[in-house]
Amino acid sequence: MTKVLNLLDPLLILSAALMGLTLYLIFVWVPTELNQGAVQRILYFHVPVAWGSMLGIFVVSGSSFMYLWKKNEKWDRLAVASAEVGVVFGGLMLLTGMIWARPVWAVWWTGEAKLTTALILFFIYVAYLMFRAYFPPGAQRMRLAAIIGLIGAIDTPIIYFAANLWADAHPPIIAGPAADAESTLGSDLGMVLLASTLTFTFIFIYLVQTRYKIRKSEDDLIELKRASTAAVMTGAN
Repeated sequence: MTKVLNLLDPLLILSAALMGLTLYLIFVWVPTELNQGAVQRILYFHVPVAWGSMLGIFVVSGSSFMYLWKKNEKWDRLAVASAEVGVVFGGLMLLTGMIWARPVWAVWWTGEAKLTTALILFFIYVAYLMFRAYFPPGAQRMRLAAIIGLIGAIDTPIIYFAANLWADAHPPIIAGPAADAESTLGSDLGMVLLASTLTFTFIFIYLVQTRYKIRKSEDDLIELKRASTAAVMTGAN
């Protein structure tokens, strides 16, 4: 367990340092946006966790494809580790989005396309993990879970383009000179958002890495128990 949860892990130290810098940028350095006020600062958390939730399903689908191709259990472990971290990021995405929506649009939930597709992504994570939890262990579970993971990736590009495909209440994706016209923060917003996204990406990688190691330890323990049981049964016979 000490090898799994190493407080001196360089990735953990880097993530912690970046988080400290990011919190300084969000709450001290960047000015308050004039149109939405202080609540706009939740953008610097909402967008990065949304990115993490979509990154997670891409890793799940990529790992699922590799498992179906190579039949190597390490890809299955990576898929489930990414799903476990991705569902947390997905839940935070929905929570921060609703907290942001309430003071800006006077509603917790609008039901518009981007929110709905994001909710579907969260349910895909939940369905994937529930299937793994209740289906009997073995090669068939890993194979069917991989198929679910591949199907789940279809929802991701729909989420990304939903704000532009359907003109609803959710802010559209704006980049470049148009972004400066839409916000009183201009380039400061983009700089802090980039720093926050980078920070949460490293946190995502660290959490997936840690969960993968724990998963491997669990699998090794199960194999050890099976080998011990087989040895005892052989000796008894």
